[in-house]
Amino acid sequence: MTSELATPRRDGLPAQVGIVGGTSQVGRVVIDQLLRSGVTVTAFSRQQGLSARLGLRWLLPEQRAEAAGISHWLSLAPAYALPDYLSVWQRIGAKRMVMLSSTTLLTKQASPRPADRALAQSLQEAEDALKRWSAETGADYTVLRPTLVYGYGRDKNVAEIARFIRRFGFFPLLGRADGLRQPVHVEDVAAAAITALVSPNASGQTYTISGGEALPYREMVERIFSALNRKPLLLTIPSVAFRSAIPVMRIVPRYRGWTAEMAERMNNDQSFSHAEAARDLGVTFRPFRPTAEDVR
Repeated sequence: MTSELATPRRDGLPAQVGIVGGTSQVGRVVIDQLLRSGVTVTAFSRQQGLSARLGLRWLLPEQRAEAAGISHWLSLAPAYALPDYLSVWQRIGAKRMVMLSSTTLLTKQASPRPADRALAQSLQEAEDALKRWSAETGADYTVLRPTLVYGYGRDKNVAEIARFIRRFGFFPLLGRADGLRQPVHVEDVAAAAITALVSPNASGQTYTISGGEALPYREMVERIFSALNRKPLLLTIPSVAFRSAIPVMRIVPRYRGWTAEMAERMNNDQSFSHAEAARDLGVTFRPFRPTAEDVR
């Protein structure tokens, strides 16, 4: 349910909004917020047979021509999908675009892992493509870069930690695990995206979207324990031992992607100011107080 914190100023919302990535974590919440505001939504998805709702229409990617006449768009799918749509938006006369990127672009540019650097590069290329499209067409754009997005158990950050705790009863930490984090609730990200769609101050801007407080990684995990109604049980492991344990954890399919570098980031600061977004969009970003619904 949307809280008062996630209700920004939304004057001048268009009658129709188009969405790419409507089934994503943020996309689902954006659709709910738009429908409650009386906006008609056309959303693209590769999944067939999605349930229609009053005011909501689903289209397959090959049905893009049916979106003609929609001027305001939100790109909430993975960044690599955006360039495929730019020529279509140009043909149907799109005038305003808000793209969801990520602070991963900044935190993984210099990662020792090629996969991390490739992800950061793909985000940069998508942002650059949107800016070129804007310059060529005269359409407005805004880029939003959220930090760790969480909410309703659908994310791969907070919810993943919660799943580990439920399964094993503890959570491993590398050393002090004092790197700062600013988890941002999905409702607040959705609110910022919708407001950016109509805010004249947001035209041509790139904003960081972060949570209302920066806290050490260790404390973030403790609060997830609290949301699960469990007493925190944190196992502090030296770097050498942690590296030795990673191959064992990767035997479990769910943790196959775990790496020592991921653990080492527990001690790296990844906090970002959202002052400009709060000023221009009028969104108040909540502190990290996950509920049972957020860690389900």
